[in-house]
Amino acid sequence: MTARIQNAASQPDITAGVQHIFKEVYAGGVPRHTLELVHLRASQINGCSACVHAGATSAAKAGVSSEKLHTLAAWYESPFFDDAERGALALTEAATRLSDRPGAVTDEIWAEAAKHYDERQLGALVLMVAITNFFNRINTTLRVPAGTSWD
Repeated sequence: MTARIQNAASQPDITAGVQHIFKEVYAGGVPRHTLELVHLRASQINGCSACVHAGATSAAKAGVSSEKLHTLAAWYESPFFDDAERGALALTEAATRLSDRPGAVTDEIWAEAAKHYDERQLGALVLMVAITNFFNRINTTLRVPAGTSWD
């Protein structure tokens, strides 16, 4: 399978807007390692190999332990995640799997996340999930391969 667009990342107008969104996400007060886990989990669900590869690399650089990286796909049963991370991951999965069931982001899921994050942080989490899902769809549609650099 070959990439459909050879250099999709070299579009400066798009890149500037995306960088602004990421700046807001990372300024939202959520620990960086949690944001990286959110990005990686949504990318795993969506099957975006480029984002899974980049996400695992970013998560490791942000200090996410190898135990968390290796068990993220099964975080429900993993003892390595704290309650705040679990709240963020539950919100991530619900917001990513919207078509799986009506009302996917239940009041219970939101309330659990809200126990650990204030409004600004919740906004940053939702924005990270949304931008990740956005890029997952672009990268899988354009067949961007794992290992691609967006620098």
